[in-house]
Amino acid sequence: MPAELLTDEERPALRLERRLKHAPEHVWRAITEPAELEHWFPAKVDVELRAGGAIRFTFPGQDTSTTGRVVTADPPREFTFVWNDDTLRWLITPDGEGSLLEFTHTFGRGEPAIAKLAAGRTAAGWDFCLDALDARLSGRDFEQPEDWHGPMASYVDEFGLGDGEVLEDGTIRFRRDLVWKPVDEVRALLPDEPGWHVLQDPLDGTRVELTEAPEADVPAQLARRHEQLDKLFAATHGVDLPDWTPEHVEAVTKHYAERPTQG
Repeated sequence: MPAELLTDEERPALRLERRLKHAPEHVWRAITEPAELEHWFPAKVDVELRAGGAIRFTFPGQDTSTTGRVVTADPPREFTFVWNDDTLRWLITPDGEGSLLEFTHTFGRGEPAIAKLAAGRTAAGWDFCLDALDARLSGRDFEQPEDWHGPMASYVDEFGLGDGEVLEDGTIRFRRDLVWKPVDEVRALLPDEPGWHVLQDPLDGTRVELTEAPEADVPAQLARRHEQLDKLFAATHGVDLPDWTPEHVEAVTKHYAERPTQG
């Protein structure tokens, strides 16, 4: 089941679920024991498995760790922790001879609209992690995917994260997540025109923002810039996207003409 983008008390949240052919006790060990986590989680994890206990993450190539806090440790049912102000909740319920794993990632820091921008890459990352978890439980090898752009771009489209908006004063604005790409590399890909800004946050990664005055045909302007930003995102991953077909241009222009665009 693909990820869903929800809202939890005004905060963006991702929800994913997997039906696993393994008992809840086996799934519990896989999501809580450091020796098991190292097979599918993207960081080395050390955890004090109790409410209020510390949970530490060390990513490959990094000498320092980040620390979170365990909120709930209720074996073999619920494991919830807070990490960088985000809340990650794992809920396991029996499902026939196996288990249903429901995972929710609530983005807890910063402006909700900015936090939401990362949902595309985060959803793709958790998809791969949960696939790796299933493989580990089943005794199968799991190869890391080579194509990250495709799954991320698909979620960006599905969640509407690539859409531009019209602000109260009429200004056109786009804000796009560019994962953790170096700022200088992104700037080298930008057109030589005003209105483009690249920002980087140590926790939220890199994003690009475009603001400009409205033209006579705003829906067509939004569609044109939308295509341009899709190509920029792809280029940061070494992918050269073809031009949109006339039919796709027409569909996106119609999309902007028919929906409220004011932010």
